[in-house]
Amino acid sequence: MGGWYKPLSGQDIRRIHQASLEVLARIGIEVMPSECREIFRQAGAQVDDENNRVYIPGSMIEDSLATAQNEVVLYGRDPKYNLKLGGTRVYMGTGGAAVNVLDLHTGYARESTLEDVARIARLVDALGNIHFYLRPCVARDIPIKNLDLNTYYAAIANTTKHVSGNCFTCISLHEVLEMATMIAGSTEKLRREPFISFVTSWTVSPLRFAPETVEVLTEIVRQEMPVFLSSAPQSGATSPAALAGSLVQINAEELSGLTYCQLVKPGTPVILGYVPSVSDLRTGNFTGGAPEFALMHAAVAQLGQFYNLPVYNSSGLTDAKIPDIQAGYEKALTGLSAALAGANYIHHSAGMLESLLTVAYEQFVIDDDINGSIMRMVRGIEVTDETLSVDIIEEVCRG
Repeated sequence: MGGWYKPLSGQDIRRIHQASLEVLARIGIEVMPSECREIFRQAGAQVDDENNRVYIPGSMIEDSLATAQNEVVLYGRDPKYNLKLGGTRVYMGTGGAAVNVLDLHTGYARESTLEDVARIARLVDALGNIHFYLRPCVARDIPIKNLDLNTYYAAIANTTKHVSGNCFTCISLHEVLEMATMIAGSTEKLRREPFISFVTSWTVSPLRFAPETVEVLTEIVRQEMPVFLSSAPQSGATSPAALAGSLVQINAEELSGLTYCQLVKPGTPVILGYVPSVSDLRTGNFTGGAPEFALMHAAVAQLGQFYNLPVYNSSGLTDAKIPDIQAGYEKALTGLSAALAGANYIHHSAGMLESLLTVAYEQFVIDDDINGSIMRMVRGIEVTDETLSVDIIEEVCRG
Protein backbone atom coordinates (compact mmCIF):
# COMPACT_ATOMS: atom_id res chain seq x y z
CA MET A 1 0.00 0.00 0.00
CA GLY A 2 1.32 3.40 -0.99
CA GLY A 3 -0.01 6.78 0.06
CA TRP A 4 3.07 7.85 2.01
CA TYR A 5 4.13 10.68 -0.29
CA LYS A 6 1.76 13.66 -0.59
CA PRO A 7 3.04 16.65 -2.59
CA LEU A 8 -0.41 18.27 -2.36
CA SER A 9 -2.13 19.35 0.86
CA GLY A 10 -5.80 18.66 1.44
CA GLN A 11 -6.57 22.30 0.70
CA ASP A 12 -4.55 22.11 -2.53
CA ILE A 13 -6.61 19.15 -3.71
CA ARG A 14 -9.92 20.85 -2.91
CA ARG A 15 -8.85 23.98 -4.80
CA ILE A 16 -7.84 21.91 -7.85
CA HIS A 17 -11.19 20.11 -7.70
CA GLN A 18 -13.16 23.36 -7.54
CA ALA A 19 -11.12 24.91 -10.34
CA SER A 20 -11.75 21.80 -12.47
CA LEU A 21 -15.50 22.14 -11.94
CA GLU A 22 -15.28 25.81 -12.90
CA VAL A 23 -13.41 24.91 -16.10
CA LEU A 24 -16.07 22.40 -17.15
CA ALA A 25 -18.99 24.69 -16.31
CA ARG A 26 -17.53 27.94 -17.70
CA ILE A 27 -15.13 26.89 -20.49
CA GLY A 28 -16.60 23.49 -21.30
CA ILE A 29 -15.26 20.87 -23.69
CA GLU A 30 -15.28 20.74 -27.47
CA VAL A 31 -17.51 17.96 -28.79
CA MET A 32 -18.23 17.76 -32.50
CA PRO A 33 -21.73 16.79 -33.75
CA SER A 34 -22.08 13.16 -32.65
CA GLU A 35 -23.95 10.70 -30.49
CA CYS A 36 -21.65 11.77 -27.66
CA ARG A 37 -22.91 15.35 -27.84
CA GLU A 38 -26.52 14.20 -27.87
CA ILE A 39 -25.94 12.03 -24.81
CA PHE A 40 -24.63 15.06 -22.94
CA ARG A 41 -27.57 17.17 -24.16
CA GLN A 42 -30.17 14.61 -23.10
CA ALA A 43 -28.56 14.37 -19.65
CA GLY A 44 -28.99 18.12 -19.12
CA ALA A 45 -25.64 19.60 -20.12
CA GLN A 46 -25.69 22.98 -21.87
CA VAL A 47 -24.73 22.53 -25.54
CA ASP A 48 -23.51 25.33 -27.81
CA ASP A 49 -24.03 23.84 -31.28
CA GLU A 50 -22.56 26.83 -33.08
CA ASN A 51 -19.22 26.59 -31.28
CA ASN A 52 -19.29 22.81 -30.65
CA ARG A 53 -18.97 23.19 -26.90
CA VAL A 54 -20.57 21.25 -24.07
CA TYR A 55 -20.77 22.80 -20.60
CA ILE A 56 -20.98 20.24 -17.81
CA PRO A 57 -22.56 21.36 -14.51
CA GLY A 58 -20.99 20.32 -11.23
CA SER A 59 -24.11 18.41 -10.22
CA MET A 60 -23.74 16.10 -13.24
CA ILE A 61 -20.12 15.40 -12.33
CA GLU A 62 -21.04 14.67 -8.71
CA ASP A 63 -23.72 12.23 -9.87
CA SER A 64 -21.16 10.44 -12.05
CA LEU A 65 -18.67 10.21 -9.22
CA ALA A 66 -21.39 8.58 -7.13
CA THR A 67 -22.11 5.84 -9.69
CA ALA A 68 -18.50 5.03 -10.65
CA GLN A 69 -16.88 1.87 -9.25
CA ASN A 70 -14.49 2.58 -6.39
CA GLU A 71 -12.58 -0.63 -7.08
CA VAL A 72 -11.96 -2.41 -10.36
CA VAL A 73 -10.56 -5.95 -10.51
CA LEU A 74 -8.45 -6.80 -13.55
CA TYR A 75 -7.94 -10.53 -13.94
CA GLY A 76 -5.01 -12.57 -15.16
CA ARG A 77 -5.58 -15.83 -16.96
CA ASP A 78 -3.66 -17.19 -13.98
CA PRO A 79 -5.57 -16.03 -10.86
CA LYS A 80 -2.36 -15.29 -8.98
CA TYR A 81 -1.96 -12.27 -11.28
CA ASN A 82 -5.35 -10.72 -10.47
CA LEU A 83 -5.10 -6.98 -9.74
CA LYS A 84 -7.48 -5.17 -7.39
CA LEU A 85 -7.28 -1.50 -8.33
CA GLY A 86 -8.35 1.10 -5.80
CA GLY A 87 -7.30 2.80 -2.60
CA THR A 88 -3.52 3.00 -2.43
CA ARG A 89 -2.72 -0.49 -3.78
CA VAL A 90 0.21 -0.26 -6.21
CA TYR A 91 0.90 -2.26 -9.37
CA MET A 92 3.64 -1.55 -11.90
CA GLY A 93 3.79 -2.65 -15.52
CA THR A 94 4.78 -1.92 -19.08
CA GLY A 95 3.26 0.42 -21.64
CA GLY A 96 3.95 2.88 -24.40
CA ALA A 97 4.18 2.98 -28.15
CA ALA A 98 7.91 2.90 -28.83
CA VAL A 99 8.83 2.68 -32.49
CA ASN A 100 12.35 1.32 -31.95
CA VAL A 101 14.02 -1.55 -30.11
CA LEU A 102 17.68 -1.75 -29.15
CA ASP A 103 18.75 -4.92 -30.92
CA LEU A 104 20.23 -7.46 -28.51
CA HIS A 105 22.87 -8.57 -31.01
CA THR A 106 24.00 -5.30 -32.59
CA GLY A 107 23.22 -2.81 -29.84
CA TYR A 108 21.74 -0.45 -32.43
CA ALA A 109 18.14 0.73 -32.67
CA ARG A 110 15.88 -0.94 -35.24
CA GLU A 111 12.16 -0.81 -35.98
CA SER A 112 9.99 -2.73 -33.51
CA THR A 113 8.02 -5.73 -34.79
CA LEU A 114 5.22 -8.07 -33.74
CA GLU A 115 7.87 -10.57 -32.69
CA ASP A 116 9.17 -8.00 -30.21
CA VAL A 117 5.68 -7.56 -28.75
CA ALA A 118 5.47 -11.34 -28.26
CA ARG A 119 9.00 -11.84 -26.95
CA ILE A 120 8.74 -8.97 -24.48
CA ALA A 121 5.44 -10.42 -23.23
CA ARG A 122 7.19 -13.73 -22.59
CA LEU A 123 10.00 -11.92 -20.78
CA VAL A 124 7.55 -9.94 -18.65
CA ASP A 125 5.75 -13.16 -17.74
CA ALA A 126 8.93 -14.30 -15.99
CA LEU A 127 9.64 -11.03 -14.14
CA GLY A 128 8.04 -10.86 -10.71
CA ASN A 129 7.95 -7.09 -10.24
CA ILE A 130 6.15 -6.32 -13.50
CA HIS A 131 2.51 -6.96 -12.70
CA PHE A 132 0.72 -6.46 -16.04
CA TYR A 133 1.45 -6.23 -19.75
CA LEU A 134 0.50 -3.26 -21.90
CA ARG A 135 2.27 -3.42 -25.24
CA PRO A 136 5.41 -1.27 -24.93
CA CYS A 137 6.20 -0.99 -28.64
CA VAL A 138 4.37 -0.86 -31.96
CA ALA A 139 4.45 -3.79 -34.38
CA ARG A 140 5.60 -1.76 -37.38
CA ASP A 141 5.61 -4.80 -39.66
CA ILE A 142 1.82 -5.28 -39.38
CA PRO A 143 -0.69 -3.33 -41.52
CA ILE A 144 -2.69 -0.85 -39.47
CA LYS A 145 -6.02 -2.63 -40.12
CA ASN A 146 -4.62 -5.82 -38.56
CA LEU A 147 -2.55 -4.19 -35.83
CA ASP A 148 -4.89 -4.29 -32.84
CA LEU A 149 -5.91 -7.94 -33.12
CA ASN A 150 -2.36 -9.15 -33.76
CA THR A 151 -0.97 -7.09 -30.88
CA TYR A 152 -3.51 -8.47 -28.40
CA TYR A 153 -2.93 -12.02 -29.65
CA ALA A 154 0.86 -11.72 -29.36
CA ALA A 155 0.45 -10.51 -25.78
CA ILE A 156 -2.17 -13.00 -24.61
CA ALA A 157 -0.32 -15.94 -26.16
CA ASN A 158 2.84 -15.17 -24.21
CA THR A 159 1.76 -14.12 -20.73
CA THR A 160 -0.91 -15.13 -18.25
CA LYS A 161 -0.74 -11.70 -16.60
CA HIS A 162 -3.42 -9.11 -17.29
CA VAL A 163 -3.16 -7.59 -20.78
CA SER A 164 -4.12 -4.01 -21.64
CA GLY A 165 -4.05 -2.43 -25.06
CA ASN A 166 -5.60 -0.09 -27.59
CA CYS A 167 -8.19 -0.47 -30.30
CA PHE A 168 -8.35 2.31 -32.83
CA THR A 169 -11.64 1.35 -34.51
CA CYS A 170 -14.87 -0.31 -33.45
CA ILE A 171 -14.17 -3.03 -36.03
CA SER A 172 -10.87 -4.00 -34.41
CA LEU A 173 -12.45 -3.74 -30.96
CA HIS A 174 -15.03 -6.37 -31.87
CA GLU A 175 -12.31 -8.56 -33.40
CA VAL A 176 -10.36 -8.46 -30.14
CA LEU A 177 -13.48 -9.09 -28.07
CA GLU A 178 -14.42 -12.07 -30.26
CA MET A 179 -10.98 -13.60 -29.72
CA ALA A 180 -11.08 -12.92 -25.97
CA THR A 181 -14.55 -14.44 -25.73
CA MET A 182 -13.31 -17.62 -27.39
CA ILE A 183 -10.51 -17.83 -24.81
CA ALA A 184 -12.80 -17.04 -21.87
CA GLY A 185 -15.52 -19.43 -23.03
CA SER A 186 -18.39 -16.94 -23.09
CA THR A 187 -19.17 -13.23 -23.15
CA GLU A 188 -20.52 -13.45 -19.60
CA LYS A 189 -17.29 -15.04 -18.32
CA LEU A 190 -15.19 -12.39 -20.06
CA ARG A 191 -17.22 -9.57 -18.51
CA ARG A 192 -17.16 -11.23 -15.10
CA GLU A 193 -13.40 -11.91 -15.14
CA PRO A 194 -11.87 -9.60 -17.77
CA PHE A 195 -8.29 -10.66 -18.50
CA ILE A 196 -8.00 -7.84 -21.04
CA SER A 197 -8.76 -4.13 -20.76
CA PHE A 198 -8.66 -1.12 -23.05
CA VAL A 199 -6.78 2.17 -22.94
CA THR A 200 -8.43 5.04 -24.79
CA SER A 201 -6.82 8.40 -25.54
CA TRP A 202 -10.27 9.90 -25.99
CA THR A 203 -9.29 13.52 -25.42
CA VAL A 204 -7.04 15.90 -27.33
CA SER A 205 -5.70 18.50 -24.93
CA PRO A 206 -6.82 21.07 -24.19
CA LEU A 207 -10.41 20.00 -23.50
CA ARG A 208 -11.42 18.45 -26.80
CA PHE A 209 -13.06 15.06 -27.35
CA ALA A 210 -11.51 13.10 -30.24
CA PRO A 211 -14.53 11.96 -32.31
CA GLU A 212 -13.20 8.64 -33.64
CA THR A 213 -11.76 7.55 -30.30
CA VAL A 214 -14.93 8.52 -28.44
CA GLU A 215 -16.86 6.14 -30.71
CA VAL A 216 -14.55 3.32 -29.61
CA LEU A 217 -14.80 4.41 -25.97
CA THR A 218 -18.59 4.36 -26.18
CA GLU A 219 -18.60 0.82 -27.55
CA ILE A 220 -16.15 -0.40 -24.87
CA VAL A 221 -18.47 0.94 -22.18
CA ARG A 222 -21.49 -0.71 -23.80
CA GLN A 223 -19.58 -3.99 -23.91
CA GLU A 224 -19.04 -3.64 -20.12
CA MET A 225 -15.27 -3.95 -20.35
CA PRO A 226 -12.76 -2.10 -18.12
CA VAL A 227 -11.53 1.09 -19.73
CA PHE A 228 -8.72 3.51 -18.94
CA LEU A 229 -9.36 7.19 -19.73
CA SER A 230 -5.88 8.28 -20.81
CA SER A 231 -5.38 12.04 -20.95
CA ALA A 232 -1.84 13.29 -21.59
CA PRO A 233 -1.50 17.08 -21.69
CA GLN A 234 2.05 18.41 -21.89
CA SER A 235 2.80 21.23 -19.48
CA GLY A 236 4.05 24.26 -21.37
CA ALA A 237 2.68 22.96 -24.69
CA THR A 238 -0.90 21.66 -24.50
CA SER A 239 -1.55 22.67 -20.89
CA PRO A 240 -0.38 25.55 -18.66
CA ALA A 241 3.31 25.77 -17.80
CA ALA A 242 2.34 26.11 -14.13
CA LEU A 243 2.06 22.61 -12.69
CA ALA A 244 -1.07 23.46 -10.69
CA GLY A 245 -2.74 24.73 -13.86
CA SER A 246 -1.83 21.54 -15.69
CA LEU A 247 -3.38 19.53 -12.86
CA VAL A 248 -6.60 21.55 -13.14
CA GLN A 249 -6.80 20.91 -16.88
CA ILE A 250 -6.08 17.19 -16.78
CA ASN A 251 -8.47 16.75 -13.87
CA ALA A 252 -11.21 18.54 -15.82
CA GLU A 253 -10.54 16.29 -18.81
CA GLU A 254 -10.69 13.17 -16.64
CA LEU A 255 -13.92 14.25 -14.95
CA SER A 256 -15.53 14.98 -18.32
CA GLY A 257 -14.58 11.52 -19.59
CA LEU A 258 -15.76 9.81 -16.42
CA THR A 259 -19.06 11.68 -16.62
CA TYR A 260 -19.59 10.64 -20.22
CA CYS A 261 -18.92 6.97 -19.45
CA GLN A 262 -21.35 7.01 -16.54
CA LEU A 263 -24.00 8.66 -18.73
CA VAL A 264 -23.59 5.87 -21.30
CA LYS A 265 -23.75 3.13 -18.67
CA PRO A 266 -23.85 3.92 -14.94
CA GLY A 267 -21.46 1.80 -12.91
CA THR A 268 -19.17 1.04 -15.82
CA PRO A 269 -15.62 0.04 -14.69
CA VAL A 270 -13.56 3.15 -15.42
CA ILE A 271 -9.99 3.87 -14.35
CA LEU A 272 -8.97 7.53 -14.32
CA GLY A 273 -5.98 7.80 -16.66
CA TYR A 274 -3.89 10.77 -15.61
CA VAL A 275 -0.73 10.89 -17.78
CA PRO A 276 0.55 14.48 -17.46
CA SER A 277 3.94 15.36 -18.91
CA VAL A 278 6.24 18.36 -19.02
CA SER A 279 8.09 20.23 -21.75
CA ASP A 280 11.63 21.50 -21.75
CA LEU A 281 10.78 25.12 -22.54
CA ARG A 282 14.23 25.67 -24.06
CA THR A 283 13.60 23.12 -26.80
CA GLY A 284 9.91 22.18 -26.62
CA ASN A 285 10.89 18.54 -26.12
CA PHE A 286 8.96 16.13 -23.93
CA THR A 287 11.06 15.29 -20.86
CA GLY A 288 10.18 11.99 -19.24
CA GLY A 289 12.82 11.94 -16.53
CA ALA A 290 12.24 15.41 -15.06
CA PRO A 291 11.48 15.94 -11.35
CA GLU A 292 8.35 17.87 -12.36
CA PHE A 293 7.13 14.71 -14.09
CA ALA A 294 7.61 12.80 -10.83
CA LEU A 295 5.74 15.47 -8.85
CA MET A 296 2.81 15.49 -11.25
CA HIS A 297 2.36 11.73 -11.16
CA ALA A 298 2.39 11.69 -7.38
CA ALA A 299 -0.14 14.52 -7.34
CA VAL A 300 -2.60 12.77 -9.67
CA ALA A 301 -2.53 9.71 -7.42
CA GLN A 302 -3.78 12.00 -4.65
CA LEU A 303 -6.58 13.26 -6.89
CA GLY A 304 -7.74 9.70 -7.50
CA GLN A 305 -7.75 9.05 -3.76
CA PHE A 306 -9.75 12.25 -3.22
CA TYR A 307 -12.44 10.85 -5.54
CA ASN A 308 -11.97 7.32 -4.16
CA LEU A 309 -11.46 6.02 -7.71
CA PRO A 310 -8.66 3.89 -9.21
CA VAL A 311 -5.85 5.68 -11.04
CA TYR A 312 -3.74 4.77 -14.05
CA ASN A 313 -0.62 6.87 -14.50
CA SER A 314 3.01 6.70 -15.53
CA SER A 315 6.53 6.32 -14.19
CA GLY A 316 9.83 4.74 -15.12
CA LEU A 317 10.53 7.14 -17.97
CA THR A 318 13.93 8.51 -18.88
CA ASP A 319 15.45 10.77 -21.48
CA ALA A 320 18.46 8.44 -21.69
CA LYS A 321 18.92 6.66 -25.02
CA ILE A 322 20.64 3.56 -23.65
CA PRO A 323 20.56 1.64 -20.34
CA ASP A 324 22.97 3.78 -18.31
CA ILE A 325 23.31 5.69 -15.04
CA GLN A 326 20.95 8.43 -16.20
CA ALA A 327 18.30 5.85 -17.05
CA GLY A 328 18.66 4.27 -13.62
CA TYR A 329 18.27 7.38 -11.51
CA GLU A 330 15.49 8.93 -13.58
CA LYS A 331 13.47 5.72 -13.54
CA ALA A 332 13.95 5.30 -9.80
CA LEU A 333 12.94 8.92 -9.17
CA THR A 334 9.71 8.82 -11.16
CA GLY A 335 8.80 5.27 -10.15
CA LEU A 336 9.31 5.83 -6.44
CA SER A 337 7.29 9.06 -6.44
CA ALA A 338 4.25 7.53 -8.14
CA ALA A 339 4.35 4.34 -6.09
CA LEU A 340 4.83 6.00 -2.70
CA ALA A 341 1.91 8.29 -3.55
CA GLY A 342 -0.27 5.19 -4.00
CA ALA A 343 -1.01 5.22 -7.74
CA ASN A 344 -2.76 1.98 -8.67
CA TYR A 345 -1.83 1.01 -12.24
CA ILE A 346 1.52 2.54 -13.13
CA HIS A 347 2.42 1.91 -16.75
CA HIS A 348 5.68 2.72 -18.60
CA SER A 349 7.39 1.21 -15.54
CA ALA A 350 9.66 -1.14 -17.47
CA GLY A 351 11.76 -1.16 -20.60
CA MET A 352 11.37 2.43 -21.78
CA LEU A 353 14.19 4.65 -23.05
CA GLU A 354 14.51 7.91 -24.99
CA SER A 355 11.28 9.43 -23.63
CA LEU A 356 9.04 6.64 -24.98
CA LEU A 357 10.69 6.27 -28.39
CA THR A 358 12.76 3.13 -27.69
CA VAL A 359 12.67 -0.04 -25.59
CA ALA A 360 15.49 -2.43 -24.72
CA TYR A 361 15.20 -6.05 -23.63
CA GLU A 362 17.85 -5.70 -20.96
CA GLN A 363 16.13 -2.60 -19.59
CA PHE A 364 13.05 -4.68 -18.70
CA VAL A 365 15.23 -6.87 -16.48
CA ILE A 366 16.96 -3.86 -14.90
CA ASP A 367 13.62 -2.15 -14.29
CA ASP A 368 12.18 -5.29 -12.73
CA ASP A 369 14.93 -5.01 -10.13
CA ILE A 370 14.29 -1.29 -9.63
CA ASN A 371 10.56 -2.00 -9.26
CA GLY A 372 11.34 -4.64 -6.65
CA SER A 373 13.16 -2.06 -4.54
CA ILE A 374 10.33 0.42 -5.02
CA MET A 375 7.70 -2.12 -3.97
CA ARG A 376 9.73 -2.93 -0.86
CA MET A 377 9.65 0.74 0.11
CA VAL A 378 5.92 0.87 -0.60
CA ARG A 379 5.34 -1.93 1.92
CA GLY A 380 7.00 0.16 4.64
CA ILE A 381 7.92 -1.14 8.10
CA GLU A 382 5.62 -3.54 9.92
CA VAL A 383 5.34 -2.81 13.64
CA THR A 384 3.79 -5.66 15.69
CA ASP A 385 4.49 -7.34 19.02
CA GLU A 386 6.54 -9.91 17.13
CA THR A 387 8.56 -7.50 14.98
CA LEU A 388 9.35 -5.25 17.97
CA SER A 389 11.57 -8.21 18.96
CA VAL A 390 11.86 -7.44 22.69
CA ASP A 391 12.21 -11.15 23.57
CA ILE A 392 14.95 -11.63 20.97
CA ILE A 393 16.87 -8.62 22.30
CA GLU A 394 16.56 -9.98 25.83
CA GLU A 395 17.68 -13.47 24.79
CA VAL A 396 20.79 -12.17 23.05
CA CYS A 397 21.70 -9.73 25.82
CA ARG A 398 21.20 -12.17 28.72
CA GLY A 399 22.78 -15.11 26.88
